[in-house]
Amino acid sequence: MTDLRIVFMGTPEFAVKSLEAILEAGYNVVGVITAPDRPAGRGRKLRESAVKTFAVSKGLNVLQPTNLKSEEFQQELKQIDPNVQVVVAFRMLPESVWNYPEFGTFNLHASLLPQYRGAAPINWAIMNGEKETGISTFFLDEKIDTGAMIMQESVVIGEHENLETIHDRLMNKGSGLVVKTLKAISEGTTKPIAQKDSGTLREAPKLNRENTKINWDKPLNEIYNHIRGLNPYPSAWCYLDNGDAQEQTVKIYDVISHNEEHDHFYGKVLIKEKQLLVAAKGGFIEIKQIQLPGKRKMETHSLLNGFKFSEKAKMR
Repeated sequence: MTDLRIVFMGTPEFAVKSLEAILEAGYNVVGVITAPDRPAGRGRKLRESAVKTFAVSKGLNVLQPTNLKSEEFQQELKQIDPNVQVVVAFRMLPESVWNYPEFGTFNLHASLLPQYRGAAPINWAIMNGEKETGISTFFLDEKIDTGAMIMQESVVIGEHENLETIHDRLMNKGSGLVVKTLKAISEGTTKPIAQKDSGTLREAPKLNRENTKINWDKPLNEIYNHIRGLNPYPSAWCYLDNGDAQEQTVKIYDVISHNEEHDHFYGKVLIKEKQLLVAAKGGFIEIKQIQLPGKRKMETHSLLNGFKFSEKAKMR
């Protein structure tokens, strides 16, 4: 069994669980690389990443390079001299970095590769109505999410689960897979398999304003999946026309779908017994949580106590 000198690379909360599991398993983490502190919030105060906060609390050596190709960082990497690197939710690495360790650099990706390569695999799997997703470890190469597979584990996506619940389940399962992968590397038992790009491959591109907007002309189930795949972050959105001169941008979070035939136009807003409903093809989306411009996210029943929807109200 080989003694591993691990450098861990990650930034968000999703990565913290894997770093914690590595430490609990007794592995030697010689360095943690994470994003530089960035201004955040109304006061624009510097905020450190979730990984940095955790790593500092454990007394680990933390590096926050702004340029992974810089000579300064290359020298720092040589000084800590890892023989394996673990990447969880971090940015793209130059070859000089991922190819440095003797036993390679592997990444934890939140999908069953080769499906859903890209920046937002959990969101897109739910948005596309998948019944199953999972996590994969693979060795990095020069392309994005294409390296040789090491291990995979799957999880079922419940019909009513959203991004938050699947994210947490994959985070916990992924931390275990990272430890299993390190064990296999240490014991020399890994058998990497090339990814097979056969069949239809679905991508997981970065989320933006365009691809998070709700299209109320879509079938009911597609709208429902779109919204739950973006709940709670970054959230689905659309325009609300309340019959006045100016449209408002609203964010929509928790919803219920109701299959029901109707003759309303798609996007029509209806209020029925303290329910906020929007007509769609094949039924209605019942909005349980919503956020109006300049307001906090709120439960719909609270909104309806003080906000008046006109009979002409519609969403688009």
